[in-house]
Amino acid sequence: MKLSIVTSLYRSEPYLAEFVSRAAAAAAGFAGDDWEIVLVNDGSPDDALDLALKLRQQDARIKVADLSRNFGHHKALMTGVSLAQGEWVYLIDCDLEEPPELLAELAAALQADPAADVAYGVQEKRRGGWFERISGSVFYQLMRWCADFEYPADTLTARLMSRRYVEALKQFAGSEYDLWVNFALAGFRQLPVMAVKGDKGSSAYSLRRKVRHAVESLTSSSAGPLYLIFLLGWVIFLATLGQMAFLVINKLFFHVPWGWSYLTASIWGLGGLIMISLGTVGIYLAKVFVETKRRPGTIVRHFYHE
Repeated sequence: MKLSIVTSLYRSEPYLAEFVSRAAAAAAGFAGDDWEIVLVNDGSPDDALDLALKLRQQDARIKVADLSRNFGHHKALMTGVSLAQGEWVYLIDCDLEEPPELLAELAAALQADPAADVAYGVQEKRRGGWFERISGSVFYQLMRWCADFEYPADTLTARLMSRRYVEALKQFAGSEYDLWVNFALAGFRQLPVMAVKGDKGSSAYSLRRKVRHAVESLTSSSAGPLYLIFLLGWVIFLATLGQMAFLVINKLFFHVPWGWSYLTASIWGLGGLIMISLGTVGIYLAKVFVETKRRPGTIVRHFYHE
């Protein structure tokens, strides 16, 4: 099989039929009739699964993996990648924010550079309000500082991957992982392709989920946050020594009373540093705790493919 298109379903019923139609047309332009579409139902609370099974009745090249519950976007996508059989795997979200027709541009980029194994979409301009743009910029700067590998900014889900890259990606086992970190860690030559991302309105990612994703990405990529805490501890320690020297000089030479404000600020500052440090170390210990259980990343209730 030449091409597999992989996507996950979560509240996807309103746009699933259009996605499948457009994805099938894009696949035909790339691989003729030699393609499949793998739809992974990530515990969608709407009727996306029923619609997916109806679409499969119309075309057997549409395959449906029904997960036993909602495991999350990254794990659902990776499940689909693991089930894909194509020489090339086209990963994309089905909400139509990323046009399925982007496949042609990604394929053209790979054809122009035969040494490359991956072509992925990058937003020309990050969408969202000022808070999303600023917080996103801060997140990517932290990732660049903490990670010991190149972590590209503003990437889309849409990416066309060779079979050997997919096989390398499948080696990142575990129940706790960040798919975008693994994209970068897998290596190989990867080509960015500028694309325009649409906006369907509301996002399935709330602020809480975005913050959690940022923490997971940072702590999954490297031990950088631990070194950051170490450096921050030294900065606060040296600042405290400077403050103590300042207080002693004022007391001895200028008879300025100690006051309580300095003591209060020191206590709150050190207390905050201790809580941040313990929390960060606790996150790493929690990851070790989860991984030692060797739980599966996802569980497939049924795979409709024959």
